[in-house]
Amino acid sequence: MKKTSVVSDTPAKADSAASALSHLDEAGQVRMVDVLGKTATARTAVARSIVRMTPRSYAALNAADNSKGEVLNTARVAGVLAAKRCAELIPMCHSLPLTFAGIDFTLDDQAQCVTIRATCRSDYKTGVEMEALTACSIAALTIYDMCKAADKGIIIEDTRLEYKSGGKSGEWRCD
Repeated sequence: MKKTSVVSDTPAKADSAASALSHLDEAGQVRMVDVLGKTATARTAVARSIVRMTPRSYAALNAADNSKGEVLNTARVAGVLAAKRCAELIPMCHSLPLTFAGIDFTLDDQAQCVTIRATCRSDYKTGVEMEALTACSIAALTIYDMCKAADKGIIIEDTRLEYKSGGKSGEWRCD
């Protein structure tokens, strides 16, 4: 016998077993979280990614003659654009009014890597963690794209949330 389930657009009850995963309803169906009743608060999120490179690709990173242009500035712009368009990329992510999106780079000449930190802020009903994670991910992918001619073995790693504040859960820091 074929198993069927009812798909509903009605928000799930908060006490359901699926409430630990806020994007699942009581039947385990994916849904967008309803934030209508939430209060807008100041929210901040910081995420990071690390781009590990070979000596050849790391040297190409800052080369003025890189055929695709200035790598880090291009990656910065790409990261900011990604934060602004996060809801178009992540299916259940709310579109929200960002008040700030910034990308910073730390170059480690000894380890031949670039650490990307994305910071996003908003005064809204839902957090900006996904915007920060998307921003640093796209900035890292942009670095890869612009340096892959020098080395396709570039590694993007350790993408994670480092900090968030605001909302019901308050402040959180990665250990």
